[in-house]
Amino acid sequence: MFRHARLGLAALALLVSPVAAQTWNIDPAHSSATFTVRHMMVSNVKGSFGRMEGTVDFDGKNVAGVKANAKIDTTTITTNNEKRDAHLKSADFFDVNAHPTITFVSKRAESAGAGKFRLIGDLTMRGVTKEVALDVEGPTEPFTAQGNRRVGATATTTLNRQDYGVSWSRALDGGGVVVSDDVRVTIELALVQKVS
Repeated sequence: MFRHARLGLAALALLVSPVAAQTWNIDPAHSSATFTVRHMMVSNVKGSFGRMEGTVDFDGKNVAGVKANAKIDTTTITTNNEKRDAHLKSADFFDVNAHPTITFVSKRAESAGAGKFRLIGDLTMRGVTKEVALDVEGPTEPFTAQGNRRVGATATTTLNRQDYGVSWSRALDGGGVVVSDDVRVTIELALVQKVS
């Protein structure tokens, strides 16, 4: 009887014990960080950063245990307009010489329904750190290709650029401004893990 009880407790311990988190690396060749901002009150300008790296820890089951650490290279910003890109790299905007990276370090994650969760963490840009919430869709079901396991996810949020000292703009005749304060951010993540 006691032997059966010990076996039952051991089985229960296995069931409730947490699954070890696995570390996934951001695949820079298949991941992107893009943004959209209103220009002169009438059109949307889209841009992207060419390099992103970092890691995501996830046990494959419980999104509350997700941890992320990512870095974006601000020197790679592009909007397909050389003059505008040079201005964005200047001290008026991202000041890439003094602040060559944007970083995100997660603090917690919250379920938001089937296939979705919110990832809350600290975003640092131009030396200013603010807490932000990313709305995440995913992760996808993992699959194996070319010696790596792979998953994907999409994260979105809206930032007020003024919060980070990205403050340049100019008033328009008749009202409005050249660049809006709200910036829509979309991060497409491809994560890889070496098959052991």
